[in-house]
Amino acid sequence: MKKLILSTVAFCALGAMSPALGADLPIYGKAPPLAAPAYDWSGFYVGVFGGWGLGNHNVNNATGPAGFANFTANYESTGGLGGGEVGYQWQSGSIVVGVEADGFGSNIKGGDNFALGWDDATKLGWGGTLRARGGIAVDRLLLFFTGGWAYGELTHTNTNPGFGVDTFKATRSGLAAGGGIAYAITDNLIGKFEYRYLDLGTFHRDAPTNGALPYTVANTYSVVTLGLDFKFGGNAVVAKY
Repeated sequence: MKKLILSTVAFCALGAMSPALGADLPIYGKAPPLAAPAYDWSGFYVGVFGGWGLGNHNVNNATGPAGFANFTANYESTGGLGGGEVGYQWQSGSIVVGVEADGFGSNIKGGDNFALGWDDATKLGWGGTLRARGGIAVDRLLLFFTGGWAYGELTHTNTNPGFGVDTFKATRSGLAAGGGIAYAITDNLIGKFEYRYLDLGTFHRDAPTNGALPYTVANTYSVVTLGLDFKFGGNAVVAKY
């Protein structure tokens, strides 16, 4: 009987101590996942770019449009271009907005090969744009659209056989619009591919010096470039759950 009583007391004491002992034991389990860092596109940047352009030029003179077209003659120009840019972007969530300005030198040129009896040829020597930008970021990838103001210097040459050459320069401005894709290679180095449409308006030649008829030329360009930007400041980590 004595042994039975002692065993019962010991068992009860052990049961009372079990919760306290359990509280001191380590709890093993899966740790909660850490928040993954996402790239922040905000900041000031500078960069360089280069590529290729295609110009489209509509000539109109006193003979009027040809057939059902809205021009007397049409010709294209092609060539390379390269330049630099500067900009600033702000990011809120996945939305990125900003402003960018650029300038470039160009060798985009071409003519109509005497389609009207004389040759009209245009070369885009230099230009630039000032644009707003907006896009959607997925971590280090940015899809963006852009639009604003464009300007450029055009050199036009009219060659009239037997009468000579008439050459002049015209600086014109108009619309810039386009879009592209950018990727943050490192926290500071960003590569991008971009398409841009430039409408540099129409210039007039009211009194050519070589006997050609007065004419106007409307000028638009499609430009494709590759660029590399340097963003100042380290990447601010944005929590992504």
